[in-house]
Amino acid sequence: MITVTINGKKITLEKPVTILKAAEIAGIKIPTLCHHDMLEPYGGCRLCLVEIEKMPRLQTACTQHVTDGMVVWTETEKVVEARKGVLEFLLINHPLDCPYCDKAGECNLQDLVVKYGPATGRFAEGKRTHPESYDDPIIVRNMERCILCTRCVRMCDKVQGASAISITNRSSKSFVEPFSGGRYDCEYCGNCLTVCPVGAIMSRLHKHAYRPWLIEKEVDTVCSFCGVGCSLTLQVRGNSIVRAVPKPGKGLNKGLLCNRGRFGYDYVGSTDRLDSPLIRKDGKLERATWSEAFSYIANRLKKIKETYGSNSVAGIASGRCTNEDNYVFQKFMRVVLGTNNIDSVAGFAYAPAQKFFESIFGQGVTANPMHGIANSDGIFVIGGDPTSVNPVLGLQVRAAHQKGVPVITSGYMQGLKMFSSKSLIPNPFTETALLASLLTGLMKKRPFCGLNSAFEKIIRDIQPVEIKEAEEICGITSKDISYAIDTLSVMTNPSIIIGRDILQRAEGHTNLLLLAALIYLLNGRIYLLSELPNEQGLVDMGCLPDTLPGGRPVTVDIFRKRYEEFFGVEIPSRSGLSLMEMIDAAHANKIKAMYVMGEDVVSNVPNTKHIKDALSELDLLVVQDIFMTETANLADVVLPSLAWAEKEGSYTNLERRMQMLRKAVDGKGMDDWQAIAEISRMLGFDMDYKDSGDIISEIAKVSPLHKDISYKDMEDGECMWPYKGEPLRHGMSIEGIENSKFEIRNLKFEKYVRPERKKIYIGIDNPLFHAESLSRNSAALHSIAPEAYVRISKVLARELSIANGDYVTIATNSGSIELSAQIDSDLPENIVLIPNNFDGKGVFTVMNWKMNTVIKSPVMDFTEVLVRKATHVFKEATIKN
Repeated sequence: MITVTINGKKITLEKPVTILKAAEIAGIKIPTLCHHDMLEPYGGCRLCLVEIEKMPRLQTACTQHVTDGMVVWTETEKVVEARKGVLEFLLINHPLDCPYCDKAGECNLQDLVVKYGPATGRFAEGKRTHPESYDDPIIVRNMERCILCTRCVRMCDKVQGASAISITNRSSKSFVEPFSGGRYDCEYCGNCLTVCPVGAIMSRLHKHAYRPWLIEKEVDTVCSFCGVGCSLTLQVRGNSIVRAVPKPGKGLNKGLLCNRGRFGYDYVGSTDRLDSPLIRKDGKLERATWSEAFSYIANRLKKIKETYGSNSVAGIASGRCTNEDNYVFQKFMRVVLGTNNIDSVAGFAYAPAQKFFESIFGQGVTANPMHGIANSDGIFVIGGDPTSVNPVLGLQVRAAHQKGVPVITSGYMQGLKMFSSKSLIPNPFTETALLASLLTGLMKKRPFCGLNSAFEKIIRDIQPVEIKEAEEICGITSKDISYAIDTLSVMTNPSIIIGRDILQRAEGHTNLLLLAALIYLLNGRIYLLSELPNEQGLVDMGCLPDTLPGGRPVTVDIFRKRYEEFFGVEIPSRSGLSLMEMIDAAHANKIKAMYVMGEDVVSNVPNTKHIKDALSELDLLVVQDIFMTETANLADVVLPSLAWAEKEGSYTNLERRMQMLRKAVDGKGMDDWQAIAEISRMLGFDMDYKDSGDIISEIAKVSPLHKDISYKDMEDGECMWPYKGEPLRHGMSIEGIENSKFEIRNLKFEKYVRPERKKIYIGIDNPLFHAESLSRNSAALHSIAPEAYVRISKVLARELSIANGDYVTIATNSGSIELSAQIDSDLPENIVLIPNNFDGKGVFTVMNWKMNTVIKSPVMDFTEVLVRKATHVFKEATIKN
């Protein structure tokens, strides 16, 4: 134990900490400008100087550690004079325009000058000047106000890992600037805004728009953009969100945010929001009352069900809707309409991956705290760049690498380019052979643990792929593959991070098996990347064709009977259709009605024309959404919903952590669950919910996994799986895996040859500044990345005489689009990447798909494209399909 005395107050500590930290524990405030809890101690500003008995000079409290018996004084005359002198020096060049500055009211320097002075300045020289910079779309820089505390530089370098800014020049000409000057070449996370103690770096979105004392309320909630579920606080004035800010130390993000969470909230206040129900009359959508819309939907659904049967109706849920919305939706489909035709885009990758891994390792195997990534002894990433899909999770990978943890990546991952021990970028769609070669090599170095003899037998039966064979197929050198095997082989508890791309392959199911085998050999922890804020909630609430709430299989009588007894209604015993099967069934005129809640199917499912044709065949299409999406444009009825900041409810993140969603502003739409409950009442089944609390109470009764759960359990953000509930503990037998069309014993890797050089293929790019189709409605995010693009290799660009920014035509047998080119030297030469976040120019408008009959997800590889420079064709880069 260590005893230290600060200002006459004795403090007992278990381990050495800095004087600053010890004082904080004792409730004693020591001023500082360069220190921040998210950053390492720096000792640059000298404002935290304290007097320590038996030491001749003042010491910085942020760097000096306590020792047993130390006596510290923080407010002596000597200390106060020193602080006053430091502040006087800072004000030599700092402008005294506090009423004009947007930082007024929350400026650390302003507060300290009020407390310590100086009353007047003694320096007569003129202040330095530096023009205010508006080079950046969402950040404004005023370096005249900069006090060179280096908080922003340290945040960008050591925490964010972007290293986009630095202190340039020397002495009085020193400023914080991008290395190359002009606009920041950065990730626009805005975390520099969080740590800047003055008004040097500010948001352009809020310039002269508010003052802190004008904020009427602050609402703690979670972000709506991805599956991490970062905590943030919405500051509200009137009925408008003024800012979204993190709180240091709060939530799993610990004060960090990405660009989407910090700036992308503005879609909530968009003037393009739906504000009234619409009904199609004479081919046109016209405004209607809520009662008219509900009556129309109820009457049409009733007639279609009576005429064609329950299985002629299908429903698509959304990972942007709350657990409560999704629970009521699946209940409506099963109990009221009598069908298990319920799915969402979670069924494309997230849900089947989780289901397969749980079948081998047990339920909850993906429920791993995110901070475990930075604390693991190794990391393997495949199937997507976490810094783009789940940016704050990606920071955990960067933090681990900075601590010396080996990171192996497979695939194109720009965000981890500088944070990877070895980057393996295989030829397009040859990941299966790469995984098999890694497994083959690891089996020679790592013995089986013997915990699952049935699965070990399956692993032994997998056809080996030697390193030389993998080199020929994947185009990765034997040396690099060997390095990856050697690095992986010494890991004892690594983090395995898996994105959706690895599943959306012709051999996606085989990739799942190979990944499971690697995880088993390495004793790895699984992290599934999730593009939606409540993708896990879709799974847990039963928005799948074969799963009831709580993860119970609908086909097992004993589980289904529990729900039937609770609802008093018989539930279909057969699994329903997956989303892609629904599309095919609509094309075949077998699905007559489709209810879409919160999902833009046309934009977010491949082959836009095919999807539009399918939805046009329906007798009834109902869409609930907050914008007039491409799907809503095809609907017979459109119901305006509430946005994320207008709702009460809960999300379940990729860790399986349930978190509270709190209402910040009022909206003109209706809660998704409330609209469904009203239609249900008209169809003769009364869902008597007064608010979302009634729904979570019902979930706690009907779902064994969510037994006795309440909002109070979620308030502190520590409501982690299995909550208070009863997990479903079972594993898949060897016969079960072999009989599920995984074709274990007959894997043939010979067909994974290098794609022909003259053929170019198309892939999906996950941009950092956008998220699915929702971000296209954010003016802030659109200002950073305003237009669609195609990412092409340096080799292909040279062949086609394409320069950065040139427009190129991308054509497949599904259509063509013109996009500006972004040339990337790390991209394989025979693939082009296009994002799917821009209206009318997304990759899905030209991408084809096939059905993976094993995991029921779309296969999105081997779509051949023709690439040519727009307007004038210099050279064709491919043959037609």
